[in-house]
Amino acid sequence: MTAIPAPFSGTPRVNLMPRSEVARRERDKLVNLWAWIVLGALVVALLIIAGAFALKFVADQRLVAEQTETNTLLGEIAALSDVSEALSTQSELTDFRTEAMASDLAWSPVIAKVTGILPPDATLTGFDVAVGGAPQGDDPTLEQGLVGTISVDSATPLDIVSIIRSLRGVEGVLFADGQSVTSSQVSAGRYAYQLTVQFDQTVYSNEYAAKEGDE
Repeated sequence: MTAIPAPFSGTPRVNLMPRSEVARRERDKLVNLWAWIVLGALVVALLIIAGAFALKFVADQRLVAEQTETNTLLGEIAALSDVSEALSTQSELTDFRTEAMASDLAWSPVIAKVTGILPPDATLTGFDVAVGGAPQGDDPTLEQGLVGTISVDSATPLDIVSIIRSLRGVEGVLFADGQSVTSSQVSAGRYAYQLTVQFDQTVYSNEYAAKEGDE
């Protein structure tokens, strides 16, 4: 019977390292690992802090630029203060003129309306009238604009009733009536008439009225 030789498995090894040394090496590896972790965390923290400082620096630079632009604009506005003051004064004067001249009359149309209904031999010789108040509503035909008396001279007696009716039919006349008929004190043989008349505010010129867009 032939003996079977044992298989060759290489050089036998025996771990003679003490367990304490193995444990120390494991601790050293763990310490090194945590050291790298801490170092990495520090690097990340430093990068975050650096990024924050960079963002703050950029923001500060933008703030300085904005402040510089603001100061420049304030300087330009200050330089225009005289112009602004002049425009404000002009606006105030315009408003004052508008209020003061709100009842400014267009005299020529008023006289034309009166003389237009007089007979050929009658002459408008004078008037004693007062201007009404400033416009208060949107319809000038409903508000009194001019009230008083007018004087008419004629070489012949006039049909005063007919004249008054004609005057009442004139556009812009609110009221008309006869006041007196006398002999002329200027020329002998002539007749003087006084008529009471009231016009609405369409007789105002509106030359100084505020235009749309002026406010």
